[in-house]
Amino acid sequence: MNVDEVYKTVLYILNKEQRGYLTPEEFNKVAAQVQLEIFEKYFEDLTQQLRLPDVTDSEYANRVKLIEEKISKFEISETLTGGGPFDLTGLAVPLHRLGTIEFTPVLTPAAWTNDPPTLPVELEEVTQHEFNLTRRSKLTAPSDIWPIFTLKDNLVTTAPNLANITVYYVRKPVDPIWGYCVGSLGQYIWDGDPSAVFPFYPGASATPVSVDFEISDIDKTEVILKILAYTGVIIRDPNIVATAGQMAQAEDIIEQT
Repeated sequence: MNVDEVYKTVLYILNKEQRGYLTPEEFNKVAAQVQLEIFEKYFEDLTQQLRLPDVTDSEYANRVKLIEEKISKFEISETLTGGGPFDLTGLAVPLHRLGTIEFTPVLTPAAWTNDPPTLPVELEEVTQHEFNLTRRSKLTAPSDIWPIFTLKDNLVTTAPNLANITVYYVRKPVDPIWGYCVGSLGQYIWDGDPSAVFPFYPGASATPVSVDFEISDIDKTEVILKILAYTGVIIRDPNIVATAGQMAQAEDIIEQT
């Protein structure tokens, strides 16, 4: 979703209604908050849709599939080695929501009654109390083909103590930025405009700094409406807040029904 298109649409609506102005710095802060809100709503919507009966098999009207496609862009996997406990704060890309953890057993034929397993095994997450009980039980003792883990303070402790695990998780979207330079008349010029000149802001960078929205283009209308709602707060116009809020709520109702 192009950040310049969103910002200019917001400015166009504000100027048309003579409601005030939103500076690039204000827009960047609001845009980051709005993107995160909509991103978090993906998970709430997915939970809600999974509770409903599947009323359609249409490829283009399957809401569960649509939401999963929105989330899939942010899904990452990474293998951690060196033995546990495994620190999830050391992931190459910061973790936002944990998905599943897998381990690929390496067993000798003597340890397996049939063919040696070659497929990864998903670790079962348990509470610390269940973790302690399971380790002390002969009948339910964890093994390489039935491993478990507990998560506390971003530390994954496995039983048995595994040498490596593969973590599947979701990252946060990168904050959108409308980068700009200041023209000869004091106007803001988007750093993607051919007429833009150094330095570029924020941070007076010598290279373009704009970052587009990472969430789906399908949510463009909702992004604009939510930014307008926050803009109404910034410029203290309750009419903008109320109107944008009502329109966003109406769109949510349509999406969920």
